[in-house]
Amino acid sequence: MSDKAEDSKKFALKDVEKHTDKKSCWLVIHDNVYDVTKFLEEHPGGEEVLLEQAGKDATEHFEDVGHSTDARTMMKDYLIGELNDEDKAHTKDQGPKKWGEDSSSENQSSWKTWLVPMALALTASLIFRFFFIKN
Repeated sequence: MSDKAEDSKKFALKDVEKHTDKKSCWLVIHDNVYDVTKFLEEHPGGEEVLLEQAGKDATEHFEDVGHSTDARTMMKDYLIGELNDEDKAHTKDQGPKKWGEDSSSENQSSWKTWLVPMALALTASLIFRFFFIKN
């Protein structure tokens, strides 16, 4: 266990729930507590997104957006501690969303949807040419 983990400050969820405005905005992601007050104006999605989740466990919303590796690295600057054991949800960090991999199955599907009709059209054209067009 790292020194940072051993020295981590513990917060009760009821303490986090007190920090819900522009003056003090805390939220929980994967059982860690973040003070994002100084990040409100910098957040690419706007401060409203963070203020809606202020004082709450924002893990599900954070993962739904699919934050990048850079965003996940930046979070470390705002980490102030973790939830008490009794308040932890024990969620698993899903890591950055792999956009290319998620869409590859869709790309293959759409690729097949035009390849099959093209092959049928080519076959029909050849059949028409050999059987119906006289030299």
